[in-house]
Amino acid sequence: MHMTDSRTIAASPEEVWNAILDPEVLKQCVPGCTEMSGNAEDGFEATVVQKVGPVKATFKGTVVLSDMVPGQSLTLTGEGKGGAAGFAKGGADVKLNAVEGGTELHYDVDAKVGGKLAQLGSRIIDGFAKKMADQFFSNFQSAVEGPQDADADTADTAADPAEADAEGGEKKKGWFKKLVS
Repeated sequence: MHMTDSRTIAASPEEVWNAILDPEVLKQCVPGCTEMSGNAEDGFEATVVQKVGPVKATFKGTVVLSDMVPGQSLTLTGEGKGGAAGFAKGGADVKLNAVEGGTELHYDVDAKVGGKLAQLGSRIIDGFAKKMADQFFSNFQSAVEGPQDADADTADTAADPAEADAEGGEKKKGWFKKLVS
């Protein structure tokens, strides 16, 4: 299964790059991830619980980052084993380009499955893989940007009630932006 897409993230390429290398950000972004450990240099180990059609499995696997050009591009390669359910492996080439208003994140994903998962048929597997990739990058965008207006400081919104959201609360930065601000 092969898929290509891109999205614009309202953050600098440096912020996006740092988020890609952060295991806490990755854990938050990978759908069904229950554990994530490791670092960008040595790779990450993860446990992910997912249901694909009628098959529910816990995958234990690794993710390795390679071909890293800081602030510009990298390759993520992962492999997970789900016991009797089978295995999944794949990779994503990620490129970052500075654009007006933030960073364009372009990704090119390849994925393969085997075992019981492969018996489900390519339509189910392809749909699931596309949904997982879209969900990961959507979660990643939210983690880096935070809610709608990621640049609003909570102190500023408290001082100016017109800046508060529709529910009367304060707008908040994404947790990653708070770390790097």
